[in-house]
Amino acid sequence: MKKIQKISIFVFLLLGLAFTSCETTELDLLDDPNDVTLDKANLDRFLNEIQLNFASFMRQIGNNDAQLVRVNYMFGRTYRDNFEPAVLDGEWALAYQGMFSDMAAAEPLAVDAGANKHLGVMKILKAYTLITLVDNFGDVPFSQATNPTEFPAPVADPGASVYAGALAMLDEGMVLISSEGDNLENDFYYDNDFSKWRRLANSVKMLAYLNTGDLASFNSVSGSAIVNSADDFQFQYGSNETNPDTRHPSYSTDYTTSGAGSYESNWLMETMLESNDPRIRYYFYRQFDCTPGAADADGNECGVDTVRMTCSGAPRPNHYTASMTYCSVDSGYWGRDHGNAEGIPPDGLRRTVNGVYPAGGKFDGDEYSPVVVGDGGGGAGILPIMLASYTDFMRAEAALASNNTSGAASALNSALTKSIAKTQGFISLDPSADSTFAPTSGEVSSFISGVVNSFNSGNANDKWEILATQQFIGNFGSGIGAYNLYRRTGYPKLIQFNIDPNPGAFVRSFFYPSNEANVNSNITQKPNVDVQVFWDTNPASPGFPSAN
Repeated sequence: MKKIQKISIFVFLLLGLAFTSCETTELDLLDDPNDVTLDKANLDRFLNEIQLNFASFMRQIGNNDAQLVRVNYMFGRTYRDNFEPAVLDGEWALAYQGMFSDMAAAEPLAVDAGANKHLGVMKILKAYTLITLVDNFGDVPFSQATNPTEFPAPVADPGASVYAGALAMLDEGMVLISSEGDNLENDFYYDNDFSKWRRLANSVKMLAYLNTGDLASFNSVSGSAIVNSADDFQFQYGSNETNPDTRHPSYSTDYTTSGAGSYESNWLMETMLESNDPRIRYYFYRQFDCTPGAADADGNECGVDTVRMTCSGAPRPNHYTASMTYCSVDSGYWGRDHGNAEGIPPDGLRRTVNGVYPAGGKFDGDEYSPVVVGDGGGGAGILPIMLASYTDFMRAEAALASNNTSGAASALNSALTKSIAKTQGFISLDPSADSTFAPTSGEVSSFISGVVNSFNSGNANDKWEILATQQFIGNFGSGIGAYNLYRRTGYPKLIQFNIDPNPGAFVRSFFYPSNEANVNSNITQKPNVDVQVFWDTNPASPGFPSAN
């Protein structure tokens, strides 16, 4: 794992701007001394802001996606109401008013300076952002975007056209980063190692080809993409608490004097607990040892507490199967069900919180005590964006889709090995961690071989279920890959249902943000969230995906 790099005072201020100002930079506040405007800009300042906005964009989109697929907890019973147009304003602004506008202003400066590597990085980040926008919104502005004089109301280009443009942009970016030019003053991701930027670009191509089912092109770039964890594409947070708060946002939310500010996904915690997943103590820290309606680690019943957990005294919903996660998870894993929209009870000091991976919190060594500000790694975690384990999961899916089951099993083994090793490396962030509770190498090997053996012995349905479930777990910290997988395949089918039996159509694409749809005469708002993106050729909703 990379050490936290020393950064300039200017960048330090930018971090505060990017992560503490209502989820998006306020680019219209022209008097802000940290805002990048044309009259005071220089190329490296633009690149600083672009990189920071990219991290914010990917985190916010990833959190939305993770909620949909049960990697994170989702509040609210209906998908349409949970993700109404105003919810997506910040993400859209980060892309269009933030990154893309800054790139348009920075490009002539880079051309004049012969700063090819700056241009190349911008093109790779823009291509990645465009593909992510299409994956989440469908048709989006591209050809007419960031040209307000000529196109004040840019049209939404077909998703397939945007994909084609983004793929061409990745090729251009790879040529540019291999050309003569100065290094970036601050490369927050790869410290000016442009061979790693090249691997990232090929990894983005992989996900685009996998989404569109172009497995021949996928295989042609797979060997040139991210393979080793040393090439992981991630954003590093700091541990500064205020002025600005540079900590991982999940840490800032959970490690407070009043207790946790969020809930974790019951489905994810129970799935990991039941399979004895070695990553569970790194992902989650338990503040309390007994969840109402469940049993503690010794098998003792915890009893009912309808004040702190209303559902502990309520019957299982009729549409839930007997084996489906409901309300309470054993051994103190205190979270919430998918779509639970109950009020907030006095449980902040009992909820399970984000652990040492990836949020930089505490490693769980059975302390069962409320967390406080500064605990664990102090929030100096990461935002995982494109990891070596992610590309291995993609390779496993591509192999399985091609009926290459041995290749799929090998890639699955590799993905699990890398995911667990990376997760375990984060224990060093927590100086108070009791390493005697860390899984042994034998336990890790046993877990991986158990998953792979089950994969090999299962039928086709079992294989898809196992692969998808493991990718969901491995995507903790971001849900983008899991959300795409779910729409591509419909797996896993055994995830927890929405607590409401009639939650409405699953989000096949998000509404256009209100700030765009309400002012852009060339953007027509979608009638619902069941509009499919161009590569989603599965049956229409309702009915797909089945675990709605």
